[in-house]
Amino acid sequence: MVRRREIIVNNTVICIVNHNNDDYISLTDMVRDMSSSNVIIGNWLRKKDTIEYLGLWEQLYNPNFKLIEFDEFKNAAGTNRFALSPQLWISKTNAVGIISKSGRYSGVPNFRMACISVKLYVIARIHIS
Repeated sequence: MVRRREIIVNNTVICIVNHNNDDYISLTDMVRDMSSSNVIIGNWLRKKDTIEYLGLWEQLYNPNFKLIEFDEFKNAAGTNRFALSPQLWISKTNAVGIISKSGRYSGVPNFRMACISVKLYVIARIHIS
């Protein structure tokens, strides 16, 4: 059973979902009120640093992580032709650090540590704008 709760950060409601006894924080909720919010997570997933970070996390905490598929993403990340969706990342690498849901309360929830990474990316993007 998936349990859902909410926190409020800077007047923004952010969903936390407990899935398989792990808490996931909605990255979609974190960027919802920003302009171009629909592309922020996609841009974050295109970055080589993000792919390396997610891959390292998976190697540390996921014994079923597919390293060969990860290496393909890592080598392509950062190039103009590279695009990655959370669903593709999960299906190709057997990742567990990101879950992707559709429907009510949809979003791209993510483990707490990766949430910090996207937060830093979003903060940097705000300062550049």
